[in-house]
Amino acid sequence: MFGKKARKVTIYTSFVLFGLFLLVLCQTACLSSFGGSPSGTRLERMKTSKMFHDGKFENDPFVPMLSSGDYIGVLKRQFFGSEVRTPPAPIPVQKPDLKTFSDPVSPGLRAIWFGHSSVLVEIDGIRIFTDPVFSGKVSPFESIGPGRLFPLPLELSELPNIDAVVISHDHYDHLDMSVAQFLAKKGTKYFVPLGIGAHLESWGIPENQIIELDWWEKGNIKNIEIVCTPAVHYSGRGIFNGKSTLWSSWSLIGPKHKFFHSGDTGYSPHFTEIGKKLGPFDLTSIKVGAYDWTWEGIHMNPESAVQAHLDLKGKTMLPVHWATFNLAIHSWDEPILRTKQGADQNGVRLATPKPGEWLDLQKDLISESWWEKVK
Repeated sequence: MFGKKARKVTIYTSFVLFGLFLLVLCQTACLSSFGGSPSGTRLERMKTSKMFHDGKFENDPFVPMLSSGDYIGVLKRQFFGSEVRTPPAPIPVQKPDLKTFSDPVSPGLRAIWFGHSSVLVEIDGIRIFTDPVFSGKVSPFESIGPGRLFPLPLELSELPNIDAVVISHDHYDHLDMSVAQFLAKKGTKYFVPLGIGAHLESWGIPENQIIELDWWEKGNIKNIEIVCTPAVHYSGRGIFNGKSTLWSSWSLIGPKHKFFHSGDTGYSPHFTEIGKKLGPFDLTSIKVGAYDWTWEGIHMNPESAVQAHLDLKGKTMLPVHWATFNLAIHSWDEPILRTKQGADQNGVRLATPKPGEWLDLQKDLISESWWEKVK
């Protein structure tokens, strides 16, 4: 009898110790990626934003996270749909020649799409990275979550000096803790919407490298004006902190060139407003992927993305947020197929570089339909 009880206690103790081990491991390996919670003067400043209501940020006018519809049908499509959601063959990735990164940065406007919403932009002598994400999975966990569908063009250690980063919102596929910690050590400044500074500070990013802005507020890095502009989306890195930080798009205004980054957003009149106030834009980086008719209010479809580019008075459109992570029900190449069709119908100058390939606006347009060869 005593022996059985002893074995039960031993087994129970083993489970408890193993659970504690996992908890400690999670605390160090994943819970820190949840970030921090705004408080004190940061929270007081957030409360002054016209987008902050009843303890959280909200779209105005209100936009539901999901449209009413057949949710059972959505689940069926999610788990049993016939869409080809991952590339059937390797996506062609070009590794940039490190010698092409000059110091000081060359004048003009050129960019490299690293995948998803990550675009390295050189504008009028300044190097800025939009929503840089280098993790293999976009999740608080290293081994769980949507995985990257093609290799990075460059590793973090190979990056040239980055003057600034702009973050559209705090979701894991747009704000990467490990990237922030790496770049901060190099002196990179982070421009973020209200509240996201709490995440950065919890990860050890110095306060003097964080510029937190509300919509239409401006910062600058040398001769480039960085404007936090509206978007229609939501935020949150944990289960209980939804909409606790602001979301935005970004407009980079240089002495000779202008660049716009949409971040994640639904289609709304905010594009026209930005175009009137700050346009025309020489290059727009606009999300075209990860959408469904039930949540297009916060994730616009490709046709709306083309219209957004027109509203912004854009000259060249770079489609982003597609083919990098499997985040929606549609086929992996549907976003670019629909975007190209919409661009052709509306006379939009569409740039389609491969991941890692330089898009230089001083040179010929890159318009190769490379996705057609991924079979």
